[in-house]
Amino acid sequence: MRSPPAMVRRLAVAVAVIGALLGPSAATLWIWTPDVSDVQERVHVLTDSYGVTLLGENDVPRLLALAVVAVEDEHFYSHHGIDSIGLGRAFLYDVVNTCLCQGGSTITEQLVKDVYLGGTDRGYNKLASMALALKVERVLTKPQIMADYLSEITSGYGRYGVTAAACAYFRAPLQTLTLGQYALLAGVTQAPSVYDPTVNPDLAQQRRAQVLRAMVSEHYITAAQAGAAAAEPVLERGPDRPGC
Repeated sequence: MRSPPAMVRRLAVAVAVIGALLGPSAATLWIWTPDVSDVQERVHVLTDSYGVTLLGENDVPRLLALAVVAVEDEHFYSHHGIDSIGLGRAFLYDVVNTCLCQGGSTITEQLVKDVYLGGTDRGYNKLASMALALKVERVLTKPQIMADYLSEITSGYGRYGVTAAACAYFRAPLQTLTLGQYALLAGVTQAPSVYDPTVNPDLAQQRRAQVLRAMVSEHYITAAQAGAAAAEPVLERGPDRPGC
């Protein structure tokens, strides 16, 4: 008898793993995970420990928010903390590649991972991050979630928060940056040690181009705007910059 195709075997293994992880009922998981009424206080404590600015919900530039959504969480404004489409896509990718390569995490899940789960969403923490994300979306607005995330996220080699990154890379306040600079900031956060423009300017430029293409794909900007932004210098730190 022939052995089942590799794809079928991989799918069976993946289903078994997910079945084991999903053993606890959703109700039990909801009860076991922390109450999130203190989420804003926790974010404040976290940003204070990093010595960075905690952004308010009206402090995030629109183009920066759109860049982050386009490249990290395209359904951010429509989901309730969990992106079932993105999770399914990540699951299929992992099955095909026999790995746990993509987590399908939303921006809200990434926020609670840092605030409540010590920065890791492996194993049980992945399930916990999903429950916590659903809870947080019940108490915070989308703009505040975005502001909290961009305040505390790693944004370069040894840097936290997009405000500090804007000062380090462009010597300018966050609210005064260009489209290309916002796209670069949005791209750095997913792999800061790789895309930090002060360390790897070529890779940072490539990542910026990916973000701009994603923004065009989501119809947030035009192809002409993306082309102009892609032509900007990766770093702009001259003495004529306004400073922070």
